[in-house]
Amino acid sequence: MNRINGGCHCGNILVDLELSVTPASYAPRACDCDFCRRHNAAYVSDPQGSVAVWIQDAGLRGSYRQGSSQAEFLSCRRCGVLIGAFYADGGRLYAAINAHCVRGAKNFTAQQSISLRLLTADEKTARWRGSWFSHVNVLTARYADGLHKL
Repeated sequence: MNRINGGCHCGNILVDLELSVTPASYAPRACDCDFCRRHNAAYVSDPQGSVAVWIQDAGLRGSYRQGSSQAEFLSCRRCGVLIGAFYADGGRLYAAINAHCVRGAKNFTAQQSISLRLLTADEKTARWRGSWFSHVNVLTARYADGLHKL
């Protein structure tokens, strides 16, 4: 596995990605929807990899659902950085991480434009289940007794 990490600008949200191949094998996907374009987001994911997300102050956890409202976008309310998109299905959490918040993102290949706007809700979720991280852990640290799963 190839491990890379990153997070938001202020450090409130940290990400740790384990990729099944080298970062140069990934072309971040730039969605053409208004929300993603306005955030300049380009997503990287690996269905054979894993991602851990640590949120230092859960009160600063920003969340937004747009479009079909099936995916939840995670951002930091302090610095405004969009971390990624998350989708829950059958007790499993899937994620695609914004490559712009990953240290070493320059090691990815050039981003490619994608369009999901014309896909049905079922087609979107099938795509996410097949291409997003399927081993996802989101934890928060602002509790007296340590880390808690959100």
